[in-house]
Amino acid sequence: MVSKQLTLTNAQGFHMRPASVFATAMGKYSCNVTIKFNGNDYNAKSLLNIVAACIKCGSEIELVCDGADEKEALEEAVQLIESGLGE
Repeated sequence: MVSKQLTLTNAQGFHMRPASVFATAMGKYSCNVTIKFNGNDYNAKSLLNIVAACIKCGSEIELVCDGADEKEALEEAVQLIESGLGE
């Protein structure tokens, strides 16, 4: 298991488009990818789970990847979030 704390920096937070980009990117990995936010765990491969989390700009999250390709998944997830999810 690998994890990293991050701050969401894109202005609109995890709304539909960036959540879709993120969930699609994480879906190609076999490991479990979880977003920990406000004491809850959200499946990062599920668009609806990410949107339901209501993660706004400036929110602190923890990404947790657990499985065979966990390091690659975490690396891409961090890159996506740090780049602002294409916004």
